[in-house]
Amino acid sequence: MRIEQLEYLAAVTRHGSLRRASERLHLSQPALSESVTKLERELKVTLLDRRRTGARISREGRELLPYMEEVLAAVDRLRAAAGDQRTDGRLIRLGTVHAGTAALLVPAVQAFQSSRPNATVEVLTMQQAQIDEGLAEGSLDLGLVNVLDGDDAPVGLMGTELVRGRPVAVMPAGHALAARAQVTVDDLREERFVMMRSGYLMHRYAHRIFGTDLPRVCHSTDGAEMGKALVAEGLGITVLPDYSVVDDALHRAGLLVVRPIAADRTTVTLVVRHRANLPVSLQVRELHAALVARAGEYRTARAS
Repeated sequence: MRIEQLEYLAAVTRHGSLRRASERLHLSQPALSESVTKLERELKVTLLDRRRTGARISREGRELLPYMEEVLAAVDRLRAAAGDQRTDGRLIRLGTVHAGTAALLVPAVQAFQSSRPNATVEVLTMQQAQIDEGLAEGSLDLGLVNVLDGDDAPVGLMGTELVRGRPVAVMPAGHALAARAQVTVDDLREERFVMMRSGYLMHRYAHRIFGTDLPRVCHSTDGAEMGKALVAEGLGITVLPDYSVVDDALHRAGLLVVRPIAADRTTVTLVVRHRANLPVSLQVRELHAALVARAGEYRTARAS
């Protein structure tokens, strides 16, 4: 067994196919496939489920993944201690929901990049269930997700709170409701509404406040960014976490207005998740620390 075989398997798991992994590793696909096959023969298990849509880690591979990650993390620490700068080149994959605030994520990546100029961060916008699945199977290193009061992290994952806020009504500048200090759920029901699609936390929140009595006219969209664009164009109003709108470019430009929702005490929290009880690489720990540090600055700026 060789270290590069474990690195190759991690790359296939991370990128979802032998082809994409071989491109990232600058290695021919047959050579990569043969290396993983040799590891499978040595361990006497099938590590990858090979399908037309790509190769994904198998059930047996998922059970062995924590031990492989321990080995690779130890190698990372050894290289870092020896001053081997090649560890800077590791790709870090971070999944984020649409409502994950760019005002937090972008500065954190910038701070991380200043200390790791050769590192690569791949940011993927996904639904929360996809992020949790990616973290569990090892194709993601970190995940930014929103949670409502009472939500627990899936088994095997743990999270660190970054930002806490409240759902707010989001409307175009000049809307009649913008003249009010707050809006009610009944006010929202009477408006053309932009609903997040099923699978997004704010879809679940909307059904929580409206119950079975939904707004009469609803558009639906795939995430907060498009939702804000539709609202800014006057196609309806929506509800989003305050931290995903306040100081957003559309909000700063005066195209969007936010108002609290009367009598609603719901809390929404932005959390960075990772797998529990597994060692992670030095670079992933540094990016995690950059997110936590930037979140502290973000909270301080909002409170001032």
